[in-house]
Amino acid sequence: MTATAAPPTGSQTFRALRHRNARIYFAGLLVSNIGTWLQLTAMSLLVYDLTGKSTDLGITVALQFLPMLVLGAWAGAVADRRDKRTLALLTQSLLAVQALVLGVVVLAGLESVGVIWTLTFGLGVLNAFENPARRGLVTELVEPPDIANATSLNTAVMTGSRIFGPALGAFLVGLIGSGWCFVLNGVSFVAVLVSLLALDRSELHTPPLAPRGGRPVRDALSFVRHRRQLLVTFVVMTVVSTFAFNYGVALPKLADQRWGGEVWFGVVLSATSIGSFIGSLLTARMSWVSSRWYLVNVLLLGVAGIGMAWAPNVAVALLWSLPLGIGGGAFISAGNGITQQESPPDMRGRLLALTAVAFLGSTPIGGPITGAIGDHVGAEWALAYGSVIAVVTALAAAAFLRARPAQPGAAFSTR
Repeated sequence: MTATAAPPTGSQTFRALRHRNARIYFAGLLVSNIGTWLQLTAMSLLVYDLTGKSTDLGITVALQFLPMLVLGAWAGAVADRRDKRTLALLTQSLLAVQALVLGVVVLAGLESVGVIWTLTFGLGVLNAFENPARRGLVTELVEPPDIANATSLNTAVMTGSRIFGPALGAFLVGLIGSGWCFVLNGVSFVAVLVSLLALDRSELHTPPLAPRGGRPVRDALSFVRHRRQLLVTFVVMTVVSTFAFNYGVALPKLADQRWGGEVWFGVVLSATSIGSFIGSLLTARMSWVSSRWYLVNVLLLGVAGIGMAWAPNVAVALLWSLPLGIGGGAFISAGNGITQQESPPDMRGRLLALTAVAFLGSTPIGGPITGAIGDHVGAEWALAYGSVIAVVTALAAAAFLRARPAQPGAAFSTR
């Protein structure tokens, strides 16, 4: 398949699941990621309980994603040159070990902000390599015409796990403590490891490995720079992800100060994830993802974030959480779908890594900024400032694409 291949026919939401490997892998990934969100929620609550400062939450998030910013593009080049299933087995195993070590540290009463930050940084290094390996493997589970659908379903699995994980985490922290939540996450990795081992390797659609040498990262950046739709997609993703997706920093303080207690953080995040799941499935229905759909959902994300920021109580916050989640889930899925539509097979790992750098690697910048705004300006503005930026960015990108369209059907297609 080339970057200029014709759009595939059909629009069935779950068409990628007709492939056995996809069904097995997504099932294991769903279970594992419920555990991951269990850990992330427990981590946010633990750090907030230790210090009470949004700024420290921002630093925690920054340390988790700083390795993605620094190593992400290079890790994508590594994924393009390696067997992605083998690389996924290695990284998932190490992530399980990290979770178990964190659990033992907390259960032994040795937790401190410094220890948590050190282990969080280690988590970030592992995730920098796990992300392009996992997402690259998803594209090998299905035939080329189903790749965009598979990437959208992958996002649906990731966001679907967030429906249960945060609420479960908030509940279990009070019931059994943070340490056991981290241990449970470590155990949950068994599901994805089993699914990886169960894949039928003869049915994987593995592209030729990228050759060693050359300038793999520069080549990928050049590829993006010379394709207008991809360039706009990456710029918008970077800006919006930096400032408008720091829920783990903004929501705990909003829950504490406006919604009646920290426990509502997990509930609101889970409700938002229901919307994200819906947004991902709406994108999965599409045989071809357009920039119009991408930017409309950025706009929805921004407007809903402004509404949630000033929700007077948790009931109103939950009402805003659905459109916030739909916009966010569709935004992520559409960005991934557009990237894969434009990507040649031997560059998928690098382009997926670049999307991860744009979406996750920007967090070390936005997380501390969001935390500082929450502590010194107000909890409401910790969420609202990024939402305003998202609205402005969506409108500016739409105006740019309309004023300077690329080749017919590519830049602002309504397909």
